[in-house]
Formats: sequence, C-alpha cells, structure tokens
Amino acid sequence: MISLIAALTLTVSAATPVLTLDEALQAARQENLDLKVARARLEQSALLSRRAWAGYLPTVSVGGSYTRNSNEAVVALPGGPEIVIQPFNQFSAQAEVRQAIIAPSLWPAIRSAGIAEDVAELNTENARREILFAVAQSYYGAASYQEAIRAAQFLLEVNTAREADTQKRFDAGTVTRVALLRAQLDRARAEQDLLRARNAYASARLALATLIQRDADFTLELPPVPQVPAANEDLTKQALEQRPDVAVARRNLDLAVSRRQGVWFSYAPSVGFSGVYRLSNAAGFTGRNDVWALTLSAQWMLWDGGLREINLREESARVAEASALRKQSEARVTEEVARARLEYENAQANLSKAQEALGLARETQRLTEISFKAGVATYLEVADANAALTNAEVGAISERLQASLSALRLLRAAGVFMAE
Repeated sequence: MISLIAALTLTVSAATPVLTLDEALQAARQENLDLKVARARLEQSALLSRRAWAGYLPTVSVGGSYTRNSNEAVVALPGGPEIVIQPFNQFSAQAEVRQAIIAPSLWPAIRSAGIAEDVAELNTENARREILFAVAQSYYGAASYQEAIRAAQFLLEVNTAREADTQKRFDAGTVTRVALLRAQLDRARAEQDLLRARNAYASARLALATLIQRDADFTLELPPVPQVPAANEDLTKQALEQRPDVAVARRNLDLAVSRRQGVWFSYAPSVGFSGVYRLSNAAGFTGRNDVWALTLSAQWMLWDGGLREINLREESARVAEASALRKQSEARVTEEVARARLEYENAQANLSKAQEALGLARETQRLTEISFKAGVATYLEVADANAALTNAEVGAISERLQASLSALRLLRAAGVFMAE
C-alpha cells in the first residue's frame, strides 16, 4: 500500500509543473494585486506637478448669453444716430485671459509637488521590494514543507516495513505483543505526521499562489541558501544609501521644509494680468458693439486674522516631526542590519550543527538496523533510531529554512534585496 502511495506521489510530482523562485518573483512583478495598486497610485501622484503648475499657467475662458428684455431702450444723441442700449433680444459673448505674473505662494507649491512625486515613487519601490520579499519568504517556506513531506514519507515507509517485519516475528513467536503494538503505534504516528506535513504544504502553497495570482497547480524546488555580503562590508552605510524607506523619510523632511517656505511666501504680494473682450448687439453709450479691457492688478494681504501665523507654527511643528522621523528611520535601519547579521550568523551555526546531527542520525539508524537484523539490537532501539533520524531530518529542514529566511532578512535590511 505504501509503495502504491509513493508511486502515485511520484507520478503526480512528475505531471505537475515545477515553479522556480525566479518564476515566482517574475509572476509577482506582473500579477500581484498589491503591486498593481501601488503602481496605480504612483500614476495618480505623477500629476501633482502638473496640478501645481496649472496655477501659474494662463487660463482662457469664453462664454455667451441670450437675454429677452421686456422693454427696448434707445438713446438718440444730438446730431447723431439712435443707439440701442437695451434691445428686446440681447446677445453677448465674452473671452477672458488671466495670467499670474508674480505669485510667490505658488513657487514653493511647485517644488513641494515635485518632492511629493519623489516620495510616491519611493513608496512604490519600497512596496515592490516588500511584496517580492514576502513572495520569497513564502516560496522558501512552502519548499521546506515539501521537503518535510519527503522526510515524513520516508519515516512512514520505514515504520510500515518495520511493522510488517514485527508482525512476522510475532507470528513466529520471537517477539512479544508489546513490540508489535509499538510498531503499529509508530506507523500510526508517522501517518499522522505525513498528513500534517501535507496540510502545511498545501496551505503554504495556496498562500504563495495568492501572492502571484495563479492556481496552486505546481510543485517547488528548494533553492540554495541566498548569498549574503561578506562580514567585512559596511552594510549599514549601504542600507542608509539604498533603502527606499530611508529615502522617503529624508524627502518627507524636504517636503515639510518646502511647505513651511510656502507659508513664508504667502506674506509677499502677488501681481496678475487679465484681458477681456466682449461682443454684444447692444452698442451701449460708446456706440460700439465690441469692447476690450486690459487689467494689471496687485494684491497684498496685510492681515488675515492671524491665519498665516497659525499655519507657520503648524508647518514648523511638522518640520520638527519629519526631522525626528528621519533620525528614527536611520536608527531603526542601523539596528535592523546589526540584528539581521547576528540572526544570520546564528542560523548558519545552527544549520551546520543540524547537518552534522543529521549525518550522525543516519549512520546510527543504519547501524541499528543492521544490528537488529543480526538479532543484537532490540526493536525499541530501532524505533528510537528511526525517531531520532526523523527528528534530525525535520530539524535540518527547519534550520535550512531559518538560514534562508535570515539571509533574506539580512539582504532586505541592507537594501540590496530586489534592488534592481
């Protein structure tokens, strides 16, 4: 029965396509919904500069109207023709052009819009890296569960064969019923462990499939532990230079300073120009159906009830907040890099010990099996050796996963994970 199950497992694995880590990351770049949302928001933010410049560009408007008057008004000038001041049916059209000549409050606004676009772009880049980091974490986790299934299958096959052998020995009267019950119990536990491993793998694979927006009809291959920079490299400096979240904190400070400058510039006067052309079938007192006017205007708000002073204090507080957040971000990154380096070194040491323990467990299980067949070792010694081997297999897989995840976290903390 176990051989049949193993054969079916191999057949399904051969028929199911293998999804590599690079393919999963590429699929996330193209199909991940969170990344699509971030890109859509970036496209919206790309219009901030145009919106800010719109206040400094000329505006042109045209309009027309029709009025039905109850009375007609006509003026007859001495020695001149009669002029219709108000006809029964009055038509008029107007064209107007406005242009800001000196608008100090708009200058910082334009600069702030450009900074805001930079912040949006950096946030999108940070979101992209975090999403790909989540995909890589999920891939390594699911691949490790897949390896755990193989270890559980091996233990089940060993315990099933041991149960069959013990049953034959019990029938021959060479072992006690306690030994047979122990063999059956070990086989039942192995079946339960295999079921747990398969369920955990199915859940992890479903989570990965959701991140990359595809059906969970794939198997995985366990990638090697990611390579990390050498210990003598200054990863903290690299992280402060390359991490987009640090750049966001710095640009947010620039944005706060620019907005405070905008309040200062609001104290300055503004100068504008406007031109109007009107056309009507009512000539008016000038005797002409069309008139135009050019206007140069200046405005200087001397007192607005203290609103600008309030805005200045508010923006100054935001500058102080942004400055503190920038320092906090840099301190957090420094701590993350140092902690990630320690975790990676610890995980590498644990992995080395787990691999050594696995080698010893395999050799112990092999020698115990030989001794048991020779009648030297007891069944309990064989069961203990098999259990130790399984624990060593699972421990090695777990430590390999932790080493891979710690390497990913170190690359992320240093700002080099998926930087391209």
